[in-house]
Amino acid sequence: MENWLEKMALDHPLVIAGPCSAETEAQVMHIAHELKDTDVNYYRAGIWKPRTRPGNFEGVGALGLKWLQKVKAETGLKTATEVANRTHVDLAMKHDIDLLWIGARSTVSPFIMQELADALAGTDKIVLVKNPVNPDLGLWLGGIERMSKAGIKNLGAIHRGFSTYAKTKYRNIPEWQIAIEFKNKFPDLPLINDPSHITGKRDMIFDVAQLALDLNFDGLMIETHHDPDNAWSDAAQQVTPQRLVQIMQDLRIRKPTDSETEFNNAMSNLRAQIDVIDNQLIDTLGKRMKVSDSIGELKKQKNVAVLQSSRWNEILGKMILQGEEAGLSEEFVLRMFKAIHQESINHQEKIIKKK
Repeated sequence: MENWLEKMALDHPLVIAGPCSAETEAQVMHIAHELKDTDVNYYRAGIWKPRTRPGNFEGVGALGLKWLQKVKAETGLKTATEVANRTHVDLAMKHDIDLLWIGARSTVSPFIMQELADALAGTDKIVLVKNPVNPDLGLWLGGIERMSKAGIKNLGAIHRGFSTYAKTKYRNIPEWQIAIEFKNKFPDLPLINDPSHITGKRDMIFDVAQLALDLNFDGLMIETHHDPDNAWSDAAQQVTPQRLVQIMQDLRIRKPTDSETEFNNAMSNLRAQIDVIDNQLIDTLGKRMKVSDSIGELKKQKNVAVLQSSRWNEILGKMILQGEEAGLSEEFVLRMFKAIHQESINHQEKIIKKK
């Protein structure tokens, strides 16, 4: 697979920006003119908007493609939109859209991906594949492989997070380890981060974008609207063009020039990976303590003692064995799980003592 991004020789990460949805010609053009002299490389707009439930605004359809043509003619910005079937591909090609992305709802289906691969076969357009809505690396890899086998050389991927039933601070949980593993599988494939869909909140976009760049992502897709509060779709996650410019100015962007810089960049990347794992550890421990709270409630109902020595010894023995397989010393595992066990006891005792 060729790395089309390297040929662009940019001095900043690739930036794809524009409204979640093309709403009116005036709206599309207004935003485009505000973005034309910024770091934006591709102007995005959703033409067909597959929604979770019917009844919401589902896009203006093919009419919006003519607006994107006008954007390119007036501003010089290259254009991008999502395609979900052969008809979308044919219409986008006819209107000379420069970059096509395949959405998370499409990536989950090998049938849809094969239809799109057949429709796009041999194209020299840039094609980006979003991760599937569910955290399944195999589906994401499979989608890329189908596109590659269809002779599509200018391929890339978009990390937009994964759906979850759990209540979290994110709209879609990042599951950074999946994106990192994807990058390890395809190190030469451009990987773009979509902080808009990950966060669902405009005030979180900067932090997620920065972490993505620290993890060596190649670019960002950020939804941008001149009046985001009144956007017809995904209002809460869109930023103004002025805010986008500020985000790009404030981001720490690494530019390797010598061995020392290369070392510092590599160290920053590894530390970012550690930060991701540490956050996962805290989240997991929090979930464990919630289960401990439920156990405390049961023990209170049945008047059962908090400390169950046989159960504790059973857990400890099992964790020591698993720790050895993971390269962890017995001493470390003992200290760690004793601390976890004590915190669990503290939680349960608070519940039992509560009147």
